[in-house]
Amino acid sequence: MKKLILLILAILATSKCLADSPSIYDSQNGKYLGKLGGSQYDADSTNNPYGQYGSKYSADSINNPYGQYGSKYSNDSPNNPYSTNQPVIIDRDNN
Repeated sequence: MKKLILLILAILATSKCLADSPSIYDSQNGKYLGKLGGSQYDADSTNNPYGQYGSKYSADSINNPYGQYGSKYSNDSPNNPYSTNQPVIIDRDNN
C-alpha cells in the first residue's frame, strides 16, 4: 500500500512539474515557440522530436539547425552566441 501511495505522489509531482514548464517566445513578435523541457510526448514540448516545437525539421523549432530559431547563424536563435534577438523564456507567472 505504501508503494502505491508513493507511486501516485510521484506521478502527481511529475505532472505538476510538466504543467509548469516555462514557454519560449520570439522576443520581437511574441510568436510562441513551445514549452522548454516537458515530456517527449507533449505536442508543445521542445523535447518532442516529432512535434512542431521539437522536431529538427520544423520551421518553429529551436532544434532545427537550418531554421530561423535553431540555426547557429540566425539572429533569432538561442544557438547563436552573438544573437541580438534570442527568444525569451516566460514562466507560469509571466516572469
